[in-house]
Amino acid sequence: MISCLAFLRKPERPMDPIYHLSNHFYQECLVNGGCLEDGAADAFYKGKAAGNIFVHEDCKQLIPCFCRKNQVTCRRIPVKETTSVRQTKNVNGKKMINEYVREGKIGCGSYGKVVLYRSNNDGKPYAIKAFYKSRLRKVRVAPSETAMTDVLREVSIMKTLEHPNVVNLIEVIDDPESDHLYMVLEYVEGKEICNLSETAGPIDETTARRYFRDIIAGVTYLHAHNIVHGDIKPENLLLTRSGRVKIGDFSVSQVFEDDNDVLRRCPGTPAFTAPECCQDLLYHGKAADMWAVGITLYYMVVGCCPFIGVSLPDTYDKIVNSPLSLPEELDPDLKDLCQGLLCKDPMQRITLNVVVEHPWVVKEGVSLPQQRSCRCKLSGFQCQGPVPGVDDSWNPL
Repeated sequence: MISCLAFLRKPERPMDPIYHLSNHFYQECLVNGGCLEDGAADAFYKGKAAGNIFVHEDCKQLIPCFCRKNQVTCRRIPVKETTSVRQTKNVNGKKMINEYVREGKIGCGSYGKVVLYRSNNDGKPYAIKAFYKSRLRKVRVAPSETAMTDVLREVSIMKTLEHPNVVNLIEVIDDPESDHLYMVLEYVEGKEICNLSETAGPIDETTARRYFRDIIAGVTYLHAHNIVHGDIKPENLLLTRSGRVKIGDFSVSQVFEDDNDVLRRCPGTPAFTAPECCQDLLYHGKAADMWAVGITLYYMVVGCCPFIGVSLPDTYDKIVNSPLSLPEELDPDLKDLCQGLLCKDPMQRITLNVVVEHPWVVKEGVSLPQQRSCRCKLSGFQCQGPVPGVDDSWNPL
């Protein structure tokens, strides 16, 4: 199935309708990617949690910081940063990048590709995002930014994060003499929480609630650390074998200062774009993330996105003007939650503080995961701990 995935984004202004595309292909691009001009984009990876991280003495800071001033990293051990690339083959003829042996491609796109590798050091699988730096510098995503800016921002943000509901960055390989940049990520050996296809249907309410709690735990962590994800959607939510959701793909994420989350550029996926982002207005990033969380919840429990048009402008028009339609058979509390998250007015849209105590979220006597102290101790925030009843021990060390 053709798909427009993680790296192709919504243009800053609505495009004209693409009449030569099939309706299904067009709608899939609205849901999965947003840009219809360059074909298939980079699919996010699936895999298994990584093991130990070892920092070599010869590693040094490579990536410029896009984070807020004086930000303290939550990581107990820094991301390994390597300045040399060795491209070789092992005895079986498989390609290698440093100590990583290639096992197979996971996804590909206009900016780069994601490939499954296995480390010769610890025997564990990793997902490696590979980019061509020269190509990234030629792709302009904003008047003063290129795709390279987005990638460097993604790396800079992920270097600070450590949370059980966020995909973990293990290593950055950036050789000044090479055109390649590699991000070594934990491999989540599961699947996306929804299969974005014509045959995908709703998942049961109990399972959706469990996934939703994990999503909220991860988003709460990000917002408390002044990070707007910018592209929350089922495709970027990976499910481990034991049932834990991890948020991935920070390629369009932004960092804000002093609780001022006002943003202008909105490069997320069209079907998950908040109304205020469709009108060339300044918007609040956290409220826009909550809208995307609401669309994701709707997709999980209904099996489709609520606002999809026959063209990109038509989709934006429906997002801004069409009323939300909910199936009659949905639980009343679930309807109330969807209506609160998908409120057109961002000032009236419910916040994370309300969501975590919502009757539908805490139904069945299970609240959000227990909390543990956050290493950075930002504003007294506490990171979410293990999910009760889920055997998925999280150990980033």
